Order: sequence, then structure tokens, then C-alpha cells
Amino acid sequence: MKALRAVNNYLASASLTLAMLIIFIMVAALFLSAATRFITGTGFAWFIELPPVLVSWLVFPLLGPLLKKGQHIKVDFLTPLLSKKNKEILFLIVNTIALISACIFFKAGLDATIMYFNLGQVMEIEISIPIWWMFLAFPVGFMILALTSLELLFDNIINLTKN
Repeated sequence: MKALRAVNNYLASASLTLAMLIIFIMVAALFLSAATRFITGTGFAWFIELPPVLVSWLVFPLLGPLLKKGQHIKVDFLTPLLSKKNKEILFLIVNTIALISACIFFKAGLDATIMYFNLGQVMEIEISIPIWWMFLAFPVGFMILALTSLELLFDNIINLTKN
């Protein structure tokens, strides 16, 4: 459990650092695009095309850390009505579903990444970025989510056995 928690903490830190870097790059690219167009009258297309390409790398690696911190999108009308034991059972069910879903989506993302890698296609933008690079965010993100869900699932089981 300590090893899994250490790996997940490292992955969460790396994901948050990556997210901050991507947001900086997105803002800088859009600012530079506007500044270049204002100063020269023409701009570089890749400044505008870069942020949408980076969105998958912003979103998917953050799935696990956001689930662990409880900052993902959720409807929270049932938990205030439940007892502590029933909340643990509910969280056990949620984390089990998250683990199963993450494994399924990891496999699908890996298959898509391998397919686009084998096709050798690149995006039709000003800078040549292989399509598989963008799809690689799916299996990476869902692997992080699976590991985080597994840790949370173990925590749920430990908490249920204590009560």
C-alpha cells in the first residue's frame, strides 16, 4: 500500500506540473498569436492550433488526482443523508466502477494509440505532430486513474473492516 501511495503521489505531482505547464503554453501561444497579429498584421497559425492539441494532455492525466482530491464533477446530494458506514460502501462502489472503467478505457486508448502510431499519420497543422502523440494521453490518463482508484478502493476496504 505504501508503494502504491508513493507512486500515485508522484504521478499526481507530475500530472499537476504538466497541467500547469500546458496552461502556461496555451496562454502564451494565444497571447503571442494576438501580439504577432497586432504588430505585424499576420500571425502564425500554429499559435492558434497548439492549444486544442494540448487539451487531451491537460484533461486525461488529471483524472486520478482529481478523483483522489474529490474535485471531479459529482452530484453530492446523497452523501449528507448517509451514515458513515453507508458512505464507505458508496465510495467503495464508486471506486470499483472507476477502476473497471479506467481499465476498459486504458485498453481502448492503447489500441487507438497503437493504431495511429502504425498508420503514421500526422496532424494537418503548421507543425507536424503525430496523431498518436495526442491519443497517448488517453492510456496514460486512464492508467493514472486506475492506480488511483485501486488505492482508494484499498482505503475503502480498510475503513470498512475497521468499523
